[in-house]
Amino acid sequence: MSTPTADVSARVAWADDAEAIAALQARAWREMYAGVLPDQAFEPQPDQWRAMLSRPPDARLRVLVAMDRHRIVGFALTAPAGDPDCDPVADGELADLTVDPDERGHGHGSRLLQAAADTLRADRFTRAVSWSLATDDALRGFLTSAGWAPDGAHRELDLDGTGVTTVKQIRLHTDLRPPE
Repeated sequence: MSTPTADVSARVAWADDAEAIAALQARAWREMYAGVLPDQAFEPQPDQWRAMLSRPPDARLRVLVAMDRHRIVGFALTAPAGDPDCDPVADGELADLTVDPDERGHGHGSRLLQAAADTLRADRFTRAVSWSLATDDALRGFLTSAGWAPDGAHRELDLDGTGVTTVKQIRLHTDLRPPE
């Protein structure tokens, strides 16, 4: 007799996933930016996701989703790194790694991170970078436990365009080349 296993996976997102990704992003951001942004800032944006999934602005922009049975429980976004000190041919970016707050600690983030690294390697990137809120110890701890490290870059983002609502971020990086 075999023990049942969970039906969990990571796959490339489809345009039909836009509603679920947008709703998940709104839930996660509501928690992440609580007290920083007003509630109306967290309205799901499925049309933006559908457009990006249907017509990505760059062929190397990828959205991956973590699945638990037939539910999307997380997503990752990979693309060429856009920072001025990065090489867009060699440096990829993990632009987002979001797991539903109620689904954290079940391995979905690890599956997504591995799928994102594999995707970046398949797109021939040799290094990956990712920005993290300076206050997001959980994400930074997760990434550093997976071999990422701060590279000294930091920035302050103006979230509402007025200069009043800002967040500080630090950049982490990892080598995507296989060990020799």
